[in-house]
Amino acid sequence: MTDFKHKPIPAAERLIFALDVPDAGAAKELAVALDDSVVFYKLGLELMTSGDYFEVMDWLLARGKKVFADLKLFDVPATVAGAVAGLRNRGAHFLTVHGNQSIMEAAAAEKGSMQVLGVTVLTSLDRGDLDDLGFDCDIAELVLSRARRSLEAGCDGVISSGLEAPALRAGVDHALLVITPGIRPVENRPADDQKRVVDVGQAFANGADYIVVGRPIRDARDPRAAAEAIQATIAGAVG
Repeated sequence: MTDFKHKPIPAAERLIFALDVPDAGAAKELAVALDDSVVFYKLGLELMTSGDYFEVMDWLLARGKKVFADLKLFDVPATVAGAVAGLRNRGAHFLTVHGNQSIMEAAAAEKGSMQVLGVTVLTSLDRGDLDDLGFDCDIAELVLSRARRSLEAGCDGVISSGLEAPALRAGVDHALLVITPGIRPVENRPADDQKRVVDVGQAFANGADYIVVGRPIRDARDPRAAAEAIQATIAGAVG
């Protein structure tokens, strides 16, 4: 792994909790329970389809939290541009779009102060999945290519497995933000749909700026204690 210095991001903000719950009531109940153990929340498609998306976003922002709009926009560039323009003044800090060059360029042109992240390769995909999709290349090479194209398109960072983060740090401008999902514990790793995963310490050692954690916190017996334990690990990892 290449040497790098962690960006000056407050340690408590480096944990992004995936608030993947079915409605506003469940979202608010969990956020209240987590209290100050989580500063940054990711709102995804499950809440979007509930109809409660912007209610939850505004509620979190009013409480001083940061919001990551994980919508993974993928459509013709003009449609993506319109969607980004509609979202940019709602208070979201991050927004995801799929890593197609024209889509990323359209999103970057309309982002305002919001930061746009390109999705490289979903952490739920492995080599066999990419073969099925027709990608005849190494996963790390594909992630590296898409990360470079993201910066060229005017995006601020990428969503990438921690397994590919060292290559990004070695081969892409350090200005690139690396947000790593698929974080799982080292011991007793659950069987779920995430395939290319790392633990908290590995993610930051490999070059992540932020991590996204969902089920290990949400499904814990004590979600706040689980979040606090992760925050302690992050503080030790980034020094």
